[in-house]
Amino acid sequence: MSFLGIFLGMIGPWQIGLIVLVVLLLFGGKKIPEMMRGLGGGIKEFKKASKDEDDPQIKEEN
Repeated sequence: MSFLGIFLGMIGPWQIGLIVLVVLLLFGGKKIPEMMRGLGGGIKEFKKASKDEDDPQIKEEN
C-alpha cells in the first residue's frame, strides 16, 4: 500500500526517512553538506539572474 502511496503523491514520514537513509548511504556524511552548499549557491544565482532580467533599471544601465 505504501509503495502505491508514493506513486499517488502521498509520501509519509517512513518514505522520507527511507529516502534520507538511501542518500546518506550513497553519498556519505561528509559529501552531503558540500552538495547542499552547491545547491544553495545554484538557487541563489538563479534568483539573482531572474531578478536582474525582470528589473528594467538594470537593463537601461547596461
